[in-house]
Amino acid sequence: MKKLIIPIFLLFLLYFPAIINAQSIVTTKHNLSVSGPGTVKAITETEICLFCHTPHNSRPVAPLWNRNDPGLNYTLYSSSTLQALPGQPDGTSILCLSCHDGTIALGSVISRSSAINMTASNFIPSGVSNLTQNLRNDHPISFIYNSALATTDGQLKDPLSITTPVALKNGKVQCTSCHDPHKNIISDFLLATSQNSNLCNSCHQRTYWTASSHNTSTKTWNGTAPDPWPFTDPSMITVAQNACESCHNPHNSGSNIMLLKYQAEESNCLDCHNGNAATKNISAQFAKPYKHNISNYTNIHVANEATQVTTMHVECVDCHNPHAAKNLTAVAPFVNGFLAGVKGVNQSGVAVNPATNSYEVCYRCHAGSAGAPATATARVIVQNNIRLELAPGNPAYHSVATVGVNTSVPSLIAPWTTSSRMYCTNCHASDGVGSPAGPHGSSFPQILKLQYLKTDGATNSAGTTESAAAYALCYSCHNRTSILSDISFKEHSKHITGARTPCNTCHDPHGISSTQGNATNNSNLINFRTGVVTAAATGVAIRFEDLGSRRGRCYLKCHGVVHNPYTY
Repeated sequence: MKKLIIPIFLLFLLYFPAIINAQSIVTTKHNLSVSGPGTVKAITETEICLFCHTPHNSRPVAPLWNRNDPGLNYTLYSSSTLQALPGQPDGTSILCLSCHDGTIALGSVISRSSAINMTASNFIPSGVSNLTQNLRNDHPISFIYNSALATTDGQLKDPLSITTPVALKNGKVQCTSCHDPHKNIISDFLLATSQNSNLCNSCHQRTYWTASSHNTSTKTWNGTAPDPWPFTDPSMITVAQNACESCHNPHNSGSNIMLLKYQAEESNCLDCHNGNAATKNISAQFAKPYKHNISNYTNIHVANEATQVTTMHVECVDCHNPHAAKNLTAVAPFVNGFLAGVKGVNQSGVAVNPATNSYEVCYRCHAGSAGAPATATARVIVQNNIRLELAPGNPAYHSVATVGVNTSVPSLIAPWTTSSRMYCTNCHASDGVGSPAGPHGSSFPQILKLQYLKTDGATNSAGTTESAAAYALCYSCHNRTSILSDISFKEHSKHITGARTPCNTCHDPHGISSTQGNATNNSNLINFRTGVVTAAATGVAIRFEDLGSRRGRCYLKCHGVVHNPYTY
């Protein structure tokens, strides 16, 4: 009787019936035999399964493993917000790494005395599949995922609710929790499609995500470089379809932080928000001379940093929560959809998460943070804390935090009234018709959305010639004719037109803190600019006195004229 010889491949079909399905390993790149469809494969070897498995003399590791343990220490993923405790790869993950860390030849198997010769390279080629020993930029693996972790993290599903085909391996997240090495029905050997973040959502439940534009938008890429989705399946053509992978890359990401596609944080936003996928071209705003200079900082922002910024920086995610942002309008002072889910500091100086009012987002940096931009104008009363300047109870302030104190402002243009509330972005925003909302970048100093000239005739012989354009910012709310007709102050025209004195010389646009000023001297936003306005005489303080409705007097010297006092 002849001895029955069963080919190893057929034997493994008996051992591993899971590979007998609509698609087997035979048609995938994991078929490294000569019959494999990939460019990296054996030159002559016909057996398929032996590249991973052998029925005899295998390593004492299921499932009959035919490769050596790399025996390496790996650099593990870490994050300031990571609650899990990844360990050195074990279980099925270390088996995968016996090929995918690039240190062992693909043809080096235990069952053969010499390595199988391969085409191209004997090692896995460099690229997204070659994870190397540095797992810092790969989704964490080999950590216990239990109910306690889900509770502590707050944005992970309880593992008891995770449904197949995604599965934990002995209570841990491993490579095979997301990948099936025998099947490539979807792509990248994934157990479930990553389209619309289906795979990610098997475990993750990000706060706000359901209603976010990044989860729902049907915007597509117009084909102009750069490709915003270079790592995803070409069939995923909308923002919603790419979803998590619009910003994140689970393997060999460009950044060690949050598995972002690119090291420069803003690049993960601007490859869509350059007008090629998102409607508005925000990228163009950062080419302007005055901007929130997001490109000036890298890896300073962290997700769990203090609400009030202590180490000065600015990144897109300081003002926008990409998991929450959506196209939803609001009225002042409330946050709109673009600022949804963002940290802030309230008018009392208390950290809030999320911010309710738009100005609370601005206060994170501009309300007493060390290193905040200095005040743009030297004044009699110096204050660099915007929260204190806008505080209710001050002698004067623009109506950001509450309704204005002045009940008689005849120059206001409808629909503005003395009971109106305003946003910081009514003044600070990108300039130009059709520009995106928000203070991204501007042609005008202090990221103002309209021109606001400040050159005074006392310091520069040319001064500022009054025009609708020169003070476009002020005239967007205050009627130019009313101002020049001296309705609210009988000397307006004389100062603005005759002496070429800009609004900025007398008025402090944010406000004057009640801890430094009072209603007698600082009503109507009066806080004189030093260098232009000087003392009338030695020992005489520079000041204005409010004498009632549209009446007052000044003690100062300006444009060579002594007011000691001048009453009007």
